Amino acid sequence: MASKPGILTDWPWKSLGSLKYLVLAPWVIHSTYSFVTKDESERNLSNLLIFPFLLWRMLHNQIWISLSRYWTAKGNNSIVDKGLEFEQVDRESNWDDQILLNGTIFYAATVSKLLPGTLYLPAWKTDGVIMAILMHAGPVEFLYYWFHRALHHHYLYSRYHSHHHSSIVTEPITSVIHPFAEHLVYFILFAIPMLTTSFTGTASMTSFFGYVTYIDFMNNLGHCNYELIPKRLFSIFPPLKYFMYTPSFHSLHHTQFRTNYSLFMPLYDYIYGTMDKSTDELYETSLKREAESPDVVHLTHLTTPESIYHLRLGFASLASKPHTSKWYMWLIWPLTLFFMMLTWLYGRTFVVERHRLDKLRLQTWAIPKYSIQYFLQWKIESINGLIEEAILEAEAGGAKVLSLGLLNQAKELNRYGELYVERHPKLSVKVVDGSSMAVAVVLNRIPKGTTEVVIRGRVTKVAYALAFTLCQRVIEVVILREDEYVKLKKSFNSKSETKLSFSRSYAQKTWLVGDGLDEEEQLKAQKGTLFIPFSQFPPKKLRKDCSYHSTPAMVTPRHLENLHSCENWLPRRVMSAWRVAGIVHALEGWDEHECGYTMSNIEKVWQATLRHGFQPLMFPTQSKY
Repeated sequence: MASKPGILTDWPWKSLGSLKYLVLAPWVIHSTYSFVTKDESERNLSNLLIFPFLLWRMLHNQIWISLSRYWTAKGNNSIVDKGLEFEQVDRESNWDDQILLNGTIFYAATVSKLLPGTLYLPAWKTDGVIMAILMHAGPVEFLYYWFHRALHHHYLYSRYHSHHHSSIVTEPITSVIHPFAEHLVYFILFAIPMLTTSFTGTASMTSFFGYVTYIDFMNNLGHCNYELIPKRLFSIFPPLKYFMYTPSFHSLHHTQFRTNYSLFMPLYDYIYGTMDKSTDELYETSLKREAESPDVVHLTHLTTPESIYHLRLGFASLASKPHTSKWYMWLIWPLTLFFMMLTWLYGRTFVVERHRLDKLRLQTWAIPKYSIQYFLQWKIESINGLIEEAILEAEAGGAKVLSLGLLNQAKELNRYGELYVERHPKLSVKVVDGSSMAVAVVLNRIPKGTTEVVIRGRVTKVAYALAFTLCQRVIEVVILREDEYVKLKKSFNSKSETKLSFSRSYAQKTWLVGDGLDEEEQLKAQKGTLFIPFSQFPPKKLRKDCSYHSTPAMVTPRHLENLHSCENWLPRRVMSAWRVAGIVHALEGWDEHECGYTMSNIEKVWQATLRHGFQPLMFPTQSKY
């Protein structure tokens, strides 16, 4: 929102929320019905194609969003090296409003037959395409330049344009984040080539749809925060610098504000003396910038088929919220299936996001495999191969620590990461499974004064450590299943096992739960029971009369930069304990692996974590079921 919002700031359909797409429904139904019912000679193909074209525009923008986030995650050729925040992601989440506006106007114009020559548009007219190019290069670019300069006058800037400039670090969709009134003026400007070709009888579907696609492409290009225009392009044709801007050119407008006003052609900045003096220098610097070498790598993987949309590289609005299943995801199941096949075939780990904590450079890498594949015996070798390659790549890049997230550390897969240390005994990068951190988080979530707890779930390294530590603290540990009790009892000495018992009373009010907790057991728990997960994945929340903690996690320090997406199902600015463990390991400079059946000192890890600004996520989350 602008600092002093002016009239027509809000979009007309703002109150509709996610139902705003219904604005287009009457137009889409009418155009489809007319095309089906009318004779072939009277069918208006261009009107029918408006809706598919709007879908193409949304896909086009999403491609730019994903590519830009992938490029900036690697760090090479990035222009502005500052972090994004959740506030910017929220502010820019309505980037599709301008597409709805354009679609509504296009439909209204064709149905009302206001524009001559647009009732039955041909696919191509050469003279119309040339005219559209000339009208853009002349009137549109010229008028935009002066309108843009006017928007930087303090009166209009404070009421309108400051909303756009709230984003110093731009993303492709930043290009269309403006108040409603501003977009109306832009539409009038960009309509000049279309109106001209309409009134001269030279309009075509190519001149209309192609021109709008060109605007989208150049807008996304200028705001992607990644310099991708090769220098040789300007060497081959030097005058091109007057007719085509670069991402670094427009980035300077967002950091300097009073320079580089041009739309897509810097010509008018050269003519009127508003070209930023550092334009060429920033362009050269950005092209030479190399990919960032991380100090800490967190290795994760995809979970459910739709989880790819919740990655930072996916849908920005979904990535900025905890992962929950959405009913409308089934509408794009063909695309989901395509991505599943793509990741199935793609055999290389990819960079998901990049952060900075003090001087520590952090990256998250993802294995292109889904959770279900980790339970397939015939996929174990290939997954281990990918993890091993990632470890060696991190080693070659100078990383200090690599932490294993989710199922990348499963006992059945690699014995909590021990397999890789055995294969490469001289590894300088420290492999961390984060078990001690997970145990510390769970122990500090148990309410004070608790005298007995239930431990239920698959017996893992974390479960062993929890049971042992609680018994040492003279807290009764109740096991509900005999096989789990036997496994734990065998690992204990005679003193600690006295606090370990097998019972099916379900009377305890504090449950530590892992994978394998079934619905029947959960329903037998007492009213008011507190469920505290110790596993990587959360249990299904069935009870409205009980409380549920998140999986082991910590709130990050406020000075952790570039954190604008949620880690799986965790709240904003919260990281899993396994991910935090790797960061703390590097901050403390600990020179040993934490994998296999070895664990770090739990209290030492906990105190170090608090000392570095991480805070407990203390309040349990209530079930939404």
